[in-house]
Amino acid sequence: MDIRFDDQVVLITGASTGIGAALARAFGTAGAKVVVHYNRSPDQANEVVQDIEQHGGKALGLQADLTQADQLKKLAATTLSTFGKVDVLINNAGGLVERVPIAQMSDETFEQVIDLNLTQVFQLCRALIPAMQKQGHGNIINVTSIAARNGGGSGAVAYATSKGAISTFTHGLAKELIDSNIRVNALSPGVILTPFHERYTDATRMEAMVKTIPMNRAGEPEECVGTVFYLASDMLSRYVTGQVIEVNGGQYMP
Repeated sequence: MDIRFDDQVVLITGASTGIGAALARAFGTAGAKVVVHYNRSPDQANEVVQDIEQHGGKALGLQADLTQADQLKKLAATTLSTFGKVDVLINNAGGLVERVPIAQMSDETFEQVIDLNLTQVFQLCRALIPAMQKQGHGNIINVTSIAARNGGGSGAVAYATSKGAISTFTHGLAKELIDSNIRVNALSPGVILTPFHERYTDATRMEAMVKTIPMNRAGEPEECVGTVFYLASDMLSRYVTGQVIEVNGGQYMP
C-alpha cells in the first residue's frame, strides 16, 4: 500500500536531526509540503530541506527557539501565511537538558526541562488548533517517550515527568477536539539512535539499556516512520485517537 500525503502541510518540530529528520524526509517523499523546524542546527535542517526537494518534494526550513513564546508564535504564523493551513502537526522537539538527580537539580534546570518538553507543545497546539478547526480537520501527533512509562534512567526524572505529562495531554486533548474532527495521538519511542543519546548517554549506559531490549539492539529513527504514517493517515487510522503507541523493540509492553 502506497501511503500518500499529497497537498497536505506537515509541520514537524525538531526536524533537523534524529526522528524528526527521518519523518520530514519520509513525508516529503510521500507528497507532503513539509515545514522543517529547527533551533540550533541550520546546516542539518538545510540538508533535510535539500533532500526533500531533490526528491521532488516541497519543504520550508524555519528557525525558532520554542521556549520563547514570540518565536513559537512566529513559527505558527509563518507556516499558516505560507501554506494557508496545517494538516498535520508533529510535536517532536524536546530534550533532556542534562542528567542530574532531583536532589541536585536547580529550579532553573527543572523549568527548562518542562518548558522544552511540555510548555511549548501546549503553546504550539494552542496556536494552531484554531486554524485546524476553521479548516474542519487536523491531526496532532505528539512525541512522548518510554521514560513516561518507566520513570526514565538515572538523572532523567524531570524529563520522564515532562513526557508523562505529554502522554496525559495527548489523551485529554484528543477528547477535547473530537467534535472538531481533529485526531490527537502520540508516538512513544524507546532507545533510538539519535543525537539525544549521543549527547546524554555514554557507551556503558547504552550497553546496559540495550540489554533490556528483547530485540537486543537500539532502534533507528527511520523505524519510527511507519507508526507516524499510520497515525497521520485518515485512510489507515481515522478511528484512532487518544492513543500512545510504543516503538521500543519490546523493551516495554503495556
